[in-house]
Amino acid sequence: MLQIAVCDDEKSMGDYLEQLIEQRLADEKDYRVCVFSSGADLLKSVSDFDIFFLDIDLKDMSGIETARRIRQQSGAVIIFVTALKEYVFDAFDVQAFQYLLKPINKEKFFQVLDGAVAECRPAKLSEPLVIKTRGIYRNIPREHILYAENEARKVVLHLGDEQVSYYAKMSELEQTLGDQFFRCHRGYLVNLDAVKGYDTGSIQLKNGETILMAKQKYSIFVDAYMEFLRRK
Repeated sequence: MLQIAVCDDEKSMGDYLEQLIEQRLADEKDYRVCVFSSGADLLKSVSDFDIFFLDIDLKDMSGIETARRIRQQSGAVIIFVTALKEYVFDAFDVQAFQYLLKPINKEKFFQVLDGAVAECRPAKLSEPLVIKTRGIYRNIPREHILYAENEARKVVLHLGDEQVSYYAKMSELEQTLGDQFFRCHRGYLVNLDAVKGYDTGSIQLKNGETILMAKQKYSIFVDAYMEFLRRK
């Protein structure tokens, strides 16, 4: 899950940035936005976030100082959103990704957000899936998963050279794996990178297997697959 923090002590601005983020990420399946009004509150949960949007002129602790403390714990993407021009060089000291000036230019904000998400995506995709099977915890590299299959109360991960089953809900796995995987059928969740071809009723995988595609999912799948290829 992509996790984004907004920190601004003006509630209206914090809410506005949240709205812009939600508008831009409307097609993303797996993200969360949290709004904070102080640096101190934000620092209590630094490790939870991948992207930070920080005002500099905060009442309790400046955004620059907040960013310094974030950097002690995290290599996340930091973006300053402020009315103060004079701190732009301080932003370099904390390896800020971008420095945006208020009032917000909506299109520029969207461009910066797109870049920040792209910066985070490789790291997110590299995180292994941790499952418990037969009493043992296993780390499954996401790129090894060709597709997942629903089997009663279990999910079966098809990894090419083996199959691993464990107790889980397909809907929860879909949320965890994010937009590189597509729910093409009630019983199947496919890794878009494993797709070789498709038609209205099936998907052919690079390893030679074929899985079902629900007809009502076809047009949505095509859009998702084209977007995946564009990003790749």
